[in-house]
Amino acid sequence: MRRFILSLLGVGALAVAAIAILPSLISSDWVRAELGRQLSAATGSSIAFNGPVNLSAFPYLAVVAEDVTLSAEAEGITAEFAEVSGSVALSSLWSDRLHIKQIALDRPVIVLKEKAADEAASTADRENQTGSGDPLPALVAFLERSAIESVSVTSGTFIRRSATNPEEVVSDVELTLSAPDIDDEFSLSASARVGERSYETSFTISTLRSLLERQPADVTLTAEADPAPAPGLTNFEASGQVTLNANGSYQIRGGEVEAGEQAFSLNALFVPGERARFLVDLEADRLDLTPFMDVAPETSQTEAPAADTAKPANLQFLAGFDADMSINAAALTLGEISASDVSFSAALKDGELAAELEHLGIDAGSVAANVSTDVTADDPVFRGRLASKGLDIAKLSALAGQSVPLSGALTIDAGFAFRGLDAEAIRKTVDLAGTIGLRDAAYTLPGIADETMRAVKAKKITARIESLAKPVRVAGRLEWRSKPVDVDLQIPAADTILTGNLAAEGIPLKLQVKTPDANLSLDGKAALPGTYAGKLGFSSADLSAFLAGLGQGGAESIGPLAFNGHVDAGPTSVSFQKATISVNGVEGAGSGSIEFTTPLKITTALNFDELDLAQLAGAQSPVPQAKASKGAEPADVPLDLSSLRSIDATVQLNAKKLGYGKVFAGPVATSLVVSDGIASLTLPEAPFYGGHVVASLRADGSQPEPSIALQASISGASAAPLLTDMAGFKYLEGALKARFDVTGAGGTTRTLAKSLQGTADVAFSDGAIRGIDIANVYNNLVSLMTSGFKQDESKATTFTELRASFAIEGGVARTEDLKLVGPLIRMTGNGAADLAQSTLNFRLEPRLVASLKGQGAEISTDGIGVPVVVEGSFAAPRIYPDISDLLKNPDAALAKLKDFGLPIDKLPIGDLLNEDGAGAAVKDLLGGTLDKALQGKVFKQEEQQLSIEEIIGGDPAPKPDEAAVEIPPNEEAAKADAPTELPANGTEVPSEEADGPVEGFFKQLLR
Repeated sequence: MRRFILSLLGVGALAVAAIAILPSLISSDWVRAELGRQLSAATGSSIAFNGPVNLSAFPYLAVVAEDVTLSAEAEGITAEFAEVSGSVALSSLWSDRLHIKQIALDRPVIVLKEKAADEAASTADRENQTGSGDPLPALVAFLERSAIESVSVTSGTFIRRSATNPEEVVSDVELTLSAPDIDDEFSLSASARVGERSYETSFTISTLRSLLERQPADVTLTAEADPAPAPGLTNFEASGQVTLNANGSYQIRGGEVEAGEQAFSLNALFVPGERARFLVDLEADRLDLTPFMDVAPETSQTEAPAADTAKPANLQFLAGFDADMSINAAALTLGEISASDVSFSAALKDGELAAELEHLGIDAGSVAANVSTDVTADDPVFRGRLASKGLDIAKLSALAGQSVPLSGALTIDAGFAFRGLDAEAIRKTVDLAGTIGLRDAAYTLPGIADETMRAVKAKKITARIESLAKPVRVAGRLEWRSKPVDVDLQIPAADTILTGNLAAEGIPLKLQVKTPDANLSLDGKAALPGTYAGKLGFSSADLSAFLAGLGQGGAESIGPLAFNGHVDAGPTSVSFQKATISVNGVEGAGSGSIEFTTPLKITTALNFDELDLAQLAGAQSPVPQAKASKGAEPADVPLDLSSLRSIDATVQLNAKKLGYGKVFAGPVATSLVVSDGIASLTLPEAPFYGGHVVASLRADGSQPEPSIALQASISGASAAPLLTDMAGFKYLEGALKARFDVTGAGGTTRTLAKSLQGTADVAFSDGAIRGIDIANVYNNLVSLMTSGFKQDESKATTFTELRASFAIEGGVARTEDLKLVGPLIRMTGNGAADLAQSTLNFRLEPRLVASLKGQGAEISTDGIGVPVVVEGSFAAPRIYPDISDLLKNPDAALAKLKDFGLPIDKLPIGDLLNEDGAGAAVKDLLGGTLDKALQGKVFKQEEQQLSIEEIIGGDPAPKPDEAAVEIPPNEEAAKADAPTELPANGTEVPSEEADGPVEGFFKQLLR
């Protein structure tokens, strides 16, 4: 380019010289040829005059040549001129100084062909060999011997071509240059059009001689663009003093730059040479970048290259020189953002560019950054780091014109890298690694009225980024409602940081939240509108406590809760599939949906291996009565059905086992419907303890006091395991057929049990009463009276039928029509079962058949008076014969024993009961001493004697110091009939050293 400029000046100078000597001596053809040869030799270019050449001598020596071409292949330059004209003063003929009046280039078309890299290197080598590359000294030397009043270009076109880049065209070029004298002002003005934008510029130097003498020279530069590339770049002005140093460098001191309304002070140094170098320092009291950021788009697309053929922008124009730049601004403004003490520096050396933002202070804090790249690359890669010790989030959002419900400090320490210069290329290639953290932060949850629930605090929480290609991990501890919340979140960094598509398609995430009361895990895709699809896990050791901590209620009956499954959640509903659910330890699986209405609308289909409705409702298993302390009442636990008010549900149930407590039926397929606080469950015919059951259960939680209603029909069920599971009662066997219709209400299990009312009909067939063989009792009355009764579960009273109907009132089931039919015995009876206390109190009146072998008619046992008593807890009742009446009436007992065919003739019982002889004493004993014994129980403990009561019921004898108590007449029968505690199985009667009257009687009876 330097040669091209010199060639243009040479063309004018030689043309003028030729004018002086050739006008009348030589033909025009020879002039064209010789002029072209001389100019080509002088400029090192190929110059041809293809058109007419007109010469004139007055008033100035002038030449006008048409159709001139220039070719400088080494420079990759070709040019065509429609007309070239020039004129010189006549004084130039006798002076050693050339005075050029005018050089005019009309409609030039200059083409610059970009050379390949090896060609460019070769050209650079040649230039380095020939000079420093600085054209100004040669220009100044030329002007020292010349004076140029005007050089002009009219309607010029500049074209730049490349094999890889689209053609660049600068059109409508108008240029005027004036250097009348080396001591006068040098000026240059130009205008041109690039695309749809027009540019105008002017450049002046006060005097070229000052430069030659290494003295400061005033320089001014102005530029305008229409339309402006940005509001702040409508015009540009720069001024200062330039000095040519002894080492050939140019230095600008005290420069001032104005861009729009912005003013900067400028100090610069330009060092030409093999590799030119620039040093620039810019300083400003206030720098507003806002006008420079609003770039106006090009209005014309006619010359826009196709997207697939355009070459990415690069920085190779910076590869030919080195530079150092620093920018310092006391105040910087960008939109609503204000910064202070801005310090920026950049260094360019051997194609490596390194820039550093040493300090950027804003109201929210301070930021530092650095970046580096290789400007020689076709597609430059930028690498750097961004750091901040703390940015106030509230102030930062306010600076950005936003409002966020988050406060605290934002810390950044992250490295970054990206490729390319346009936004799309950066977005596609950018990568980030480092940490972004929150310190002393507080977040206000939206849409929550309770202030205590809205605030979430974080002492420190950190987002760690390995790469934007990997998930970013956010971990730390929050504080909510004065409780710690541990959070571990993984989200794709590229989607969140770059695209920010949370509000659209959503992003994948993994979330773990742990609190003292519950755990939550998510592995799916979420979006800001409140949608989520993916896996969800939730568990709480006590849901009621967890909800109470949230200020919520309605789930007081739910303790442990766990859920795992795939969910699709939206702002108003959620559905789940392939889910496992555990409520109060009851585990199920299935699918369903929940609509967030009031009440909640739930539709599900669940499968259970074992569905315990008692456990599901939160009821705790009471302590078995057999293991409870003597006299202890069954455990009383709260019964809460209030959670039924908050839901409307239809639950399809499939259970291998369905029941309450230990009582189960199954497999069962049914539906649980909850509406208006009432849950209804209908159990179709289902297998039940070897038989079948049909039942319906209604639980009402709509009122302050919960209530239940149960209707059930049982057929063919095995009684022993059923009664054992239901009440711990193990003493009845057989096939059960029963009907129940029971209702009750209460806030606890005991209150509910005490309120039960209704009816029940039960019938047992082909079974047995365990613990006593009533026929054997009558067959061994003598042994019973001597040794006492020992309850033995290996003994049983078999029957073919046992039935009773019950009226239930106040939690007590009473019957007056109990009837038992067996092969050796018939019984009737009455009594009651206290369902609240879990106790029994029945009295059975046996009637034996005539033969103990089961033949003959029934024989009344009233004379013997040995009824069977069943009393005590469900789990451990006492079943024993009551022989107190037998001992009160021995005469009737003897007659009955004889009717039974007992071998009393082989026993001395007759004599003992006769009024003669020794029998009188025995009779007196039975009538007197025995009577007193039954009434007063006066026996000496120290003689180790057993009373009749001890033989029958096992009651211990009174202590020696206890006085005989006289029983009032109206209480005597009650005391005599009262059941007594029996000796345990296997208990032996202790031996005596001296026999008492009763013991002596039985010994005589058995001799």
